[in-house]
Amino acid sequence: MKFNIIGRKITVNEKNSEYIKKKIGKLDKFFKSEAEARIVIGTVKDKEYIEATIYSEGMIYRAEVTDVDVFTAADKVVDLIERQIRKNKTKLEKKTRREAFDDGRLLSGDDYVDGEESSEFNIVKTKRFHVKPMSAEEAVLQMNLLGHNFFVFKNHETDELNVVYKRKDGDYAIIESIE
Repeated sequence: MKFNIIGRKITVNEKNSEYIKKKIGKLDKFFKSEAEARIVIGTVKDKEYIEATIYSEGMIYRAEVTDVDVFTAADKVVDLIERQIRKNKTKLEKKTRREAFDDGRLLSGDDYVDGEESSEFNIVKTKRFHVKPMSAEEAVLQMNLLGHNFFVFKNHETDELNVVYKRKDGDYAIIESIE
């Protein structure tokens, strides 16, 4: 697994880096090809957080944990990502190795408790609407007026569909498609 460890408001020392590589590297057994992990370590008030994003075979796995120290947060991030993989194993088995799911234990040693197994997602509503060209700022304004967490719009500069959404930190972000 390739690692990209970034520090925000914190210096990433060798001890932290090696521990994170060791812990998250254990997830490598779930991926056939070389996976890439982007780890962001930072501090919020007097706690530390880890954002882990793993890219493999077109899939993205992401978890974020805030805890008293980096080591505890790293352990929890690994469990969260492993739970994501196991929860969706029936949908992902074409992209992941089946033998990685043989034992019923998480990397932490805890037993995995299966959630609701469903072969399909239950889509209960479909909305259709006209998408008009607008700027990102207009889309944020429209999203806030509607009281939604996200808003789909046609970017008048690029003429492509974009999604604007409100982040946990209160800022806004845009999702753009690339080909």
